[in-house]
Amino acid sequence: MGQILATVQDKLHDRVFDHIKDDSASRDALTFEEVYIAVLCIFNDINKHLPGPHQDPPSKEKLRSLMKEYDVNLDGLLDREEFTKFIRKLTNDTLSTISVNLIIALVLAPTVALLTKRATEGVPGVGKVVQKLPSSIYASIITLGVVVVQKSTEGCE
Repeated sequence: MGQILATVQDKLHDRVFDHIKDDSASRDALTFEEVYIAVLCIFNDINKHLPGPHQDPPSKEKLRSLMKEYDVNLDGLLDREEFTKFIRKLTNDTLSTISVNLIIALVLAPTVALLTKRATEGVPGVGKVVQKLPSSIYASIITLGVVVVQKSTEGCE
């Protein structure tokens, strides 16, 4: 899962860097304002395409301090390599949270559902109804319940 997210992350960095750099073809590095626009684009893509709670981009102050940290040659610009490391740092926590939520929703919840289906066999009334449901439908219902609980706790953080 981590390798897949890393590959997606690298393609996203390259695509955004190339898009922003095309607007400033005179140099092969990005200014702070261009980096800020790139970060907004990346967080927009993350929020649009990946499941989970909305992820806010960092403040301009935080971006300025991080940019100084990753500007190795101290020219006030981020080249492609510096930009890639910079964006990886910004997005690692976000993508880790999303991958954990995906694992819970897509792997753990259906497994627990199938285990609880067997456990309900002896429960009067409920056991017969649960046993009549196909396992795939029962697992889908429980997984949907887990996703609803995850969504309802998003606002509590």
